[in-house]
Amino acid sequence: MKDFDLLSTVEYGGCSAKLPASKLSEALSGLPSTPHPDLIVNTDTHDDAGVLKINDELALIQTTDFFPPVCSDPYEFGQIAATNAMSDVYAMGGKVLSALNIITFPASVSLDILKEILRGGIDKLIEAEGVMMGGHTIVDEVPKYGMAVTGTVHPEKVITNSNAEPGEILILTKPIGSGIILAGKRINEIDDDKYRKVLKSMMQLNKGGAEVMQKYEIKCATDITGFGLAGHALKIALASKVCLKIYAEKVPLFEGTFELAQLGCLPGAAFRNLEYINDYSEFNSNVSVDYKMIMCDAQTSGGLLFSCKPESANNILNDLKAKGFDYSKIIGEVVKLNSNKQLVFC
Repeated sequence: MKDFDLLSTVEYGGCSAKLPASKLSEALSGLPSTPHPDLIVNTDTHDDAGVLKINDELALIQTTDFFPPVCSDPYEFGQIAATNAMSDVYAMGGKVLSALNIITFPASVSLDILKEILRGGIDKLIEAEGVMMGGHTIVDEVPKYGMAVTGTVHPEKVITNSNAEPGEILILTKPIGSGIILAGKRINEIDDDKYRKVLKSMMQLNKGGAEVMQKYEIKCATDITGFGLAGHALKIALASKVCLKIYAEKVPLFEGTFELAQLGCLPGAAFRNLEYINDYSEFNSNVSVDYKMIMCDAQTSGGLLFSCKPESANNILNDLKAKGFDYSKIIGEVVKLNSNKQLVFC
């Protein structure tokens, strides 16, 4: 089992394997809706998950996510994929209730590898205090793993991507640059210690971040995954009809990210994300090309990005760090929309 490297099966792993955001929007346009009086969040705003009200005290959050390997070790891959899948529930301010495994696996590979992937996912689900309900497996040459996750939230405490207001500030809970670091690892241009820090971050549940957001009655958030910081920030801006101003050099980066970007170690997903945001964004002249590409770097199991009142910021940051989000930082602000540029990096 130890001789098998999951990365040998893939070209693009993790959330970098997502369909480009522009293509996804094109595919979803014109599809019939399924209206329901208790549907709180649907696909209209491209939010992280759907939310359906069950009664005055309970709403269900439903989401799914799966992807090809992002690392060599099957147990770690299982942990990362499960953490990433559950993140959408936390971005909506919810708690994880249950999950179903989704997996594709090569018939020629030892089932010990499959068992380790599933064990990693189940261990993370246990940490999230969720219940495993089963799953589905099919044969495929490229292994892929993730979960369909159900969460719960009070109907009046749902956090969406459409409630950012001018005057609020933006907080990010984890560093970015994981896509670039993982690419650097493939070509042996990054130290193992720096690589391990990225894996550790991807295995960190956003559960504590959701708890902090609910404590301070946060209304708007998203998690940062395959569309990069820029792409997911744009989704907030579009859904909320505001402009997000992000201070590029204040965004926390994984150690080694900037140096790899300078070397030109830039995954293809970053260029696809740049294409997606291009018509809606503006990069001030002081933002280097390297930072521009880092802002578009596809993340796997990234942190939470949310807006809050300025007077609450220090207390929120202190609470996030107490929950283990050591790199939490103010990275920008929400401003009134005055042009067609809804995302400004300065």
